[in-house]
Amino acid sequence: MRFISDAEVAGALSFPVLIAAMEAAHRRPRIEILDGFMGVEAAQYVIRSAVDPGRYMLSKMFTSFPSNLAAGRLPAVQAVCVLFDGVDGRPLAVIDGTSITHWRTAADSALGARWLANPEPETMLLVGAGKMAWWLAQAHRVARPSLSRVLIWNRSRARAAELADRLAQHGLRTEVVSDLDAATGMADLISACTRSHAPLIRGRNLKPGVHLDLVGGYTPQTREADDEAARRARVFVDRRETAFHGVGDILQPIASGAITEADVRGDLYDLAGGAVTGRRSASDITMFKNAGGGHLDLMTCEAVFERTGGAGDRQGVNGLN
Repeated sequence: MRFISDAEVAGALSFPVLIAAMEAAHRRPRIEILDGFMGVEAAQYVIRSAVDPGRYMLSKMFTSFPSNLAAGRLPAVQAVCVLFDGVDGRPLAVIDGTSITHWRTAADSALGARWLANPEPETMLLVGAGKMAWWLAQAHRVARPSLSRVLIWNRSRARAAELADRLAQHGLRTEVVSDLDAATGMADLISACTRSHAPLIRGRNLKPGVHLDLVGGYTPQTREADDEAARRARVFVDRRETAFHGVGDILQPIASGAITEADVRGDLYDLAGGAVTGRRSASDITMFKNAGGGHLDLMTCEAVFERTGGAGDRQGVNGLN
């Protein structure tokens, strides 16, 4: 059994590689998943497990301590992943799970944008300037290379400015904005990653054709877009089970009557298999809820393991690639 560090993860992956791997995985049968949550929102311990029969099994263990962000020394979410052989049950690798979380979260959103965003968006709005925002910007640029301008809104303007400077070094035109409503109306693609308990994005401000990527709300109480956004949009999720399990951007508009469960038109498996139609026209407003799940961690860990020489250690395993 090997330990794969964050540096090895970074050396093995790129967003073109991971997005392609995730797309291929979503064309195969659904990976079985099971989540366990303990603690409270301020100090939470989670175990996410996934089984891809005949391929791999995985458990990801992570903690969520939002107060870490204020101290500035540790990320809010820290994790470790354990990968097992799906044929004989051997433990194969322990992988730095914090880096896996960054990669798979951003790639998940980018895959959603590949199927749902208009083909050539130019302006992206990042709502929130935490650690994930940089990853999301990079991944969305791979899915939609036409993106050339990034507006950044954050409660802390200083943090938004830091992110703007970093993205500008990668060839993007960046602008820190203070009027979120106005910036919402300018964006072709909006990616939000916050821990807000009150909607930040108002549906009345969404322009026709925009794609809305909601990443941050991860409990029934957290929410990033209001009822009107859900009502105006064609709504999709990364996976139905995780989205309906407990994320406010899906559960709250259903509870209020703004939408019904049937208005959640499909997930990435449905889009990959052609079971549902994503964007129908250039004027459609699309909304994608990135709810996560252990299947995404498994897909990412599989890509890392095989690109760091692991495939050669599994001779005789059937059904890979």
